[in-house]
Amino acid sequence: MSLNENERRIMVAHECQKARQTFAQTESLRRDGFWDGVANRLYYASYHAINALLIRDGYSVRTHHGTSVTFRQLYIKTGILPVCVSEHYSVLQTMREKADYNCSFDATQKLIEPLIEPTKQLIDTILDFIENQK
Repeated sequence: MSLNENERRIMVAHECQKARQTFAQTESLRRDGFWDGVANRLYYASYHAINALLIRDGYSVRTHHGTSVTFRQLYIKTGILPVCVSEHYSVLQTMREKADYNCSFDATQKLIEPLIEPTKQLIDTILDFIENQK
């Protein structure tokens, strides 16, 4: 992705906003008991936060797997962000894939609700890092 500095700042701001909005959507889905939807929104909220970080640093990734691998290589293996962030993101990715594509998978409150607070922490960690590293 070839962006000038202003375009990059705009894209990062959009991705950060999308991460926050997508996470906020989990509340109504949770309240209504749509746990597969909660799993989806938790993953995508995290995905947008990670994309904001990658874009900020000039990286362009085309796939979800590529995003995960690039994020882990650049920010986790280097010690910039804690391993638990990557581990949680992997759990979210797996839950989202099961909830979206596996008709026999039952995304229950017991499975998905414990992921909400750690996801909020993951997003906050990444967005705080972006904000404080300007």
